[in-house]
Amino acid sequence: MRYWLLKSEPDVFSFDHLKERPKRTEPWNGVRNYQVRNMMRDNMKVGDLGFFYHSSCPEPGVAGVIKIASEARPDPTQFEVGGEYHDPKSKPENPAWLLVDVAWEADLKEFVHLNDLREEPRLADLLILRRGNRLSITEVSKKDFDLICKMGGGIKK
Repeated sequence: MRYWLLKSEPDVFSFDHLKERPKRTEPWNGVRNYQVRNMMRDNMKVGDLGFFYHSSCPEPGVAGVIKIASEARPDPTQFEVGGEYHDPKSKPENPAWLLVDVAWEADLKEFVHLNDLREEPRLADLLILRRGNRLSITEVSKKDFDLICKMGGGIKK
């Protein structure tokens, strides 16, 4: 099993939005970075766990725990002419962009703020804390995953 951190702007799509979806599942669409696409295609597996991270907001941080609910597949938004994520160079017979479905797995008892992550010396290697990291999905070690869950007061289902 692998562990992930997936970033979303909460005014666009939040952890609470995910919990309100039918089956608490949603396609993680709109990824337009080849490195992240390759991680979804080559490394993410159904059942992997991850953090839903709120970014680009007044209080960034870890909002809850998600599960990868599907294998990578073509992201249909790349073909929606006029859509925000349309890619005119991508063709249905050879799609450039992929998505995975994510599902709500659990709440944390407490939101884990970015400042709390930065202040924890044991998280020094966490990719999201590195200067210049702009990836919307990053891998998290099991050790860091467990520590962040503990910082959030544990998981509540």
